[in-house]
Amino acid sequence: MSKLESKIPEGPLAEKWSKYKASMKLVSPLNKKKLSVIVVGTGIAGAPAAASLAELGYNVKVFCFQDTARRAHSVAAQGGINAAKNYKNDGDSVYRLFYDMIKGGDFRAREANVYRIAEVSNAIIDQFTAQGVPFAREYGGTLANRTFGGVQVSRTFYAQGQTGQQILLGGYSALKRQVALGKVTMYSRRQMLDLVIVDGKARGIITRNLVTGEIEKHSAHAVVLATGGYGTIYYLSTLAVNSNGSAAWQAYKKGAFFGNPSFVQIHPTSIPVLNDYQCKLTLMSESLRNDGRIWVPKEKGDKRDPNTIPDEERDYFLERRYPAFGNLVPRDVASRASKERCDAGYGVGKTGLAVYLDFRDAVKKQGEKTIKGKYGNLFDLYEKITGDIPYKTPMMIYPAGHYTMGGLWVDYNLMTTIPGLFAIGEANFSDHGANRLGASSLMQGAGDGYFILPYTMTNYLADEIATKIPLTDTPEFEEAAKSAKERLDKFLRINGKQTATSFHKRLGHIMWNNCGMSRNEEGLKKALVMIGDLKKEFWSDLKIPGKADELNQELEKASRVADFLELATLMVTDALNRKESCGAHFREESQTEGGEAQRIDSEYSYVAAWEYQGDDKEPKLHKEELKFENVEVKVRSYK
Repeated sequence: MSKLESKIPEGPLAEKWSKYKASMKLVSPLNKKKLSVIVVGTGIAGAPAAASLAELGYNVKVFCFQDTARRAHSVAAQGGINAAKNYKNDGDSVYRLFYDMIKGGDFRAREANVYRIAEVSNAIIDQFTAQGVPFAREYGGTLANRTFGGVQVSRTFYAQGQTGQQILLGGYSALKRQVALGKVTMYSRRQMLDLVIVDGKARGIITRNLVTGEIEKHSAHAVVLATGGYGTIYYLSTLAVNSNGSAAWQAYKKGAFFGNPSFVQIHPTSIPVLNDYQCKLTLMSESLRNDGRIWVPKEKGDKRDPNTIPDEERDYFLERRYPAFGNLVPRDVASRASKERCDAGYGVGKTGLAVYLDFRDAVKKQGEKTIKGKYGNLFDLYEKITGDIPYKTPMMIYPAGHYTMGGLWVDYNLMTTIPGLFAIGEANFSDHGANRLGASSLMQGAGDGYFILPYTMTNYLADEIATKIPLTDTPEFEEAAKSAKERLDKFLRINGKQTATSFHKRLGHIMWNNCGMSRNEEGLKKALVMIGDLKKEFWSDLKIPGKADELNQELEKASRVADFLELATLMVTDALNRKESCGAHFREESQTEGGEAQRIDSEYSYVAAWEYQGDDKEPKLHKEELKFENVEVKVRSYK
């Protein structure tokens, strides 16, 4: 592929996907049996993709580093999944969902891709309902909806506060059906170490068996990365501890461009940091903001029991600042507002880095039984962690690193700049711009896997029918396997004194403080120096016990932290390059008088796609100009 070809079909926005499907290349059922695909990742994008491709007749190998596909991090999604069904008859439509996503992303996403995901959203709900996902229902039996941040309609389908788990089980059941039929071969406890390119096309991967340590080679006609995001670069985040960006990073180093790496979402409703020994944070779903009211005391340093503070002495600051949306402003807006109140001295709790999320009024009006029906498992989770009962005492919340809008750059086909390498779900950059609307992650992942990739991959594979699967003893596979093994041996030879986790924790502090909720030029330049110094220390003083040819979780951690150290440099470089504020990317030098994010459309209305140039060399920036022909680009206001 030449540099940046988005390959967006011609024609009106609402007709692009239909025309694409009508004119795409096809593969006959007999020929599909000759073609093989590798899918890495088994979450809400990977499992549906593997199941759908196998259902079509392709031979599929699927990989995950967990002991079972059902442990993918998608299981942790809580609040819901969006679709433009308009069941509430409140004015929703495909266009409205598309516009809310474009606006929520602060006009930094590609129109065609966003419209397409909104267009397939209704089919996603039908798919999961048919699979038996137990969505909440109204009294009459119809599927229920609730509102999420950044929108004024109810379009979010949910299964109490465990929507991700239930939806993942739907995709998992579809995947396991194909495994039982012999159409999918499942490889669990495998870590992808490298991508193999043959004659300029992605043809396979190198993996490590995490139980035995064996290095394995796998070939196929095409490779799909559905490996999630890299939010654990902050060490403390809402993601599973083992979530990582290594697969995408290896693809980047093989030639896949990385899009908008500094666009990371900060979620406003995480349980605050409780001590210095935590390895992760716990998310409280955005859905709670439907009934919970966020506030801080009007007096600085007010340490009274929150239930004794009367309304006139409470500052419901989101309702005060954003009357049109109130507590349901988008995540980036809510996060910055909470941070501002805490920085100004109005924060609560022992550290002062928390605000209240209060359900007093909702319980009083609707009754505890109703609230329990909506959020019971979330309240139970909060009580187990903190000891407080949210029905009686306000939750304490604070923003935390969550979702990455940045990821591998893909064209309209969901293909990276490496032919034959596709990236779906959170692993790509395409649908969320500078900020993701809540409940759109499950929508995008499932939409990519079930309803988009099967078409776009078929369009690509139609030209590969005569191509034989490469043998894994070719020079390309041998060299990739040798390089991967040498890298692991290099970790073991360092024989220093510090653990991989200790380096990860220090990197997390650097990134959170300088490239987290807010950024400025001085802090970002300082971060580049600090990351460089930490990287040198890592490669001279890392301690890895054990050997490579056995179960060795410290070795796993080390390989991921090494990738994070490199990815951190790219994130900071991208943040330095973009001198505007947009969405979750808040540059302190670019804000309105009221402290809101201020875009600079004349200079930064583009996707920043970075090309790897070599170790310790500056990456090359490519710009995909964003054209908005169907929406008016204007200041994003939720007031």
